Amino acid sequence: MVEYLWSDDQATALAPGLDELVYRSNLIGSDRSVCNWGGGNTSMKTMETDFRGRSIDVMWVKGSGSDLAKMKAVNFTGLRLDDIRPLIEREDMTDEDMTAYLSHCMIDKSHPRPSIETLLHAFLPFRHVDHTHPDAIISVCCADNGRQIAEEIFGDRFVWVPYVRPGFKLSKMIAEGVKHNPKAELVLMEKHGLVTWGETSKESYDRTIAVIREAEDYIERRSAGHQSFGGQQHKPLPAQERKRIAADIMPVIRGAVSDQKQMLLTYCDSEDVMEFAGSRKAPELSQIGAACPDHLVHTKRVPAYIPWNPAEEDKNRLIELIKTEIAKFKDEYRAYFERNKQEGDEMFEPAPRVILIPGIGLVASGKSLAAAKVSRDLYRRAIAVMKGTEALGNFVSLNEEESYRIEYWPLELYKLTLAPPEAEFSRKTVFVTGGAGGIGSETCRRLASVGAHVIVADINIEGAEKTAQAINKQYGEGRAAAVKLDVTKEDEVQAAFRESALRYGGIDIVVNNAGLATSSPIDETSLQEWNLNMDVLGTGYFLVAREAFKHMKKQNLGGSMVFVGSKNSVYAGKNAAAYSSAKALEVHLARCIAAEGGSYGIRVNSVLPDAVLQGSAIWDSKWREERAAAYGIGPDELEEHYRKRTALSVNIYPADIAEAIAYFASGKSAKTTGCMLTVDGGVPAAFAR
Repeated sequence: MVEYLWSDDQATALAPGLDELVYRSNLIGSDRSVCNWGGGNTSMKTMETDFRGRSIDVMWVKGSGSDLAKMKAVNFTGLRLDDIRPLIEREDMTDEDMTAYLSHCMIDKSHPRPSIETLLHAFLPFRHVDHTHPDAIISVCCADNGRQIAEEIFGDRFVWVPYVRPGFKLSKMIAEGVKHNPKAELVLMEKHGLVTWGETSKESYDRTIAVIREAEDYIERRSAGHQSFGGQQHKPLPAQERKRIAADIMPVIRGAVSDQKQMLLTYCDSEDVMEFAGSRKAPELSQIGAACPDHLVHTKRVPAYIPWNPAEEDKNRLIELIKTEIAKFKDEYRAYFERNKQEGDEMFEPAPRVILIPGIGLVASGKSLAAAKVSRDLYRRAIAVMKGTEALGNFVSLNEEESYRIEYWPLELYKLTLAPPEAEFSRKTVFVTGGAGGIGSETCRRLASVGAHVIVADINIEGAEKTAQAINKQYGEGRAAAVKLDVTKEDEVQAAFRESALRYGGIDIVVNNAGLATSSPIDETSLQEWNLNMDVLGTGYFLVAREAFKHMKKQNLGGSMVFVGSKNSVYAGKNAAAYSSAKALEVHLARCIAAEGGSYGIRVNSVLPDAVLQGSAIWDSKWREERAAAYGIGPDELEEHYRKRTALSVNIYPADIAEAIAYFASGKSAKTTGCMLTVDGGVPAAFAR
């Protein structure tokens, strides 16, 4: 049952006018069972004063590309109603003519382009109008007997409009239908949604919620004793097992859907998804079409359904089916595009946005984690709609031509152009060990600043979480996640990569950075000290790189690893045999993996910093005193000592190393592997020779 969210206390505190519309819109959009992400539109009609001081009728309507849940006043557009109302006398109007005409009706050219369905609001004679996509209403509107069901629920209080793509014709049909039915309180748009209205903002909101609840009550009564989706054919695997399998197959799926543009993935095994994916009717129902036109741009017309039997077939068979079914989906999508394309159309990536797997759940893809989650959430709304429709009759959807005309509709595609340009790493995922430290955290922030999604891995989980939280606050929720990781423990390394795969679908860039340092003369170096350096700096780097290599091979998208070595990788540091030897091991390990990785497009390079004291846990430890003693100076003299010994007379900071790592991770070094880049200000003793 949809929740009633209106608060009289909050509403009466609002300034009359646009603030009322913002408040109502946010309430409507906050419940996705009422209105889809990015979908629906709201309006209100007011009297405003124009630039000449005259009173004019103005309609405020949602701007194109906005989301009702988060809209502010700046996301609405004001239009002069006296200029719009005469349009209803026209017989027809193209989308292009309508868009051009409305641009002249705007009271302020800085306002966003008005909603595609602006005329729907303008032609109705009510002060407040809401258009939504409630699950319960669409369940009725997508039933083959929907109009009959509507009569049983609403009697003669509704206007039924056959499916027509939004625009002039649909707006006029709705206005005329309401005009000829004086009892009308709502409009039901076949295969689309709901229109309601009121003379006050509260009245409009109240009617929307009341109408939805009537439909919900009716569906609930009809659902009693009904077996959803024909019952279960495949039981969900136990939660831990399905997550383990999902983590193994996510990189495979990511590679399969990223042949044109790299995608990020999200995994969902919610109760509604598991019920639908494993049901008897899922193979048929999932292929009928989208539950709502607004879904199409984000979910495509249908998902890919993987016909795997979790009770009888193993993971290898699942991987085989994933590859063949996604390849089949892409072939069918290309054929769909060729059958329906119009002059000037350019095909989107043909891979599925949603993949359903019995026993496992749903995997959704997108250009970012946020986009993948939109696809996931919209398909969950589709499941809810189909569940309701199945209790009423048979689910029907847009036909192929209608679907194509929505998916490739210029006015709908315009919304996508409003998104900011993609940054260099916006489709990349990064795994940084030692991510809470000075170099690690700076690297995480540097790559996030150019679009990357980041796994901050560190044994210091509190520090990792702090870094991830700061990134998410600055760049958006989901852009970073913290993982507790001791790089010397094989099971923790494997678990961290599984978690990364579940979160983003896979890994593109790995920064092997976790470290420590000790210092002592060779004759005082204990076996424990030696093993500690080798475990963290040698074995730890090996375990992380090996797991990354496996994941990158599964994805078949190439990849980049960057090892953070040291000046000591090529220079024999005094009183640091264990540390220097382990650092030398790192860069040679990097070269070995580079030699093996080339045929898979996996590049491995090393950055060799020196004396990065700022923000470093290593330099805040005993190591500072040990290195100062080795040079015969005080600990507080170290930074100046290191600066003076460089050819450039500079100190090295975490940001300097992060910049070098970003270079190796980027396309700028696409033809470079097995390379060492020194970032040490120029220490002559460490020059390669």
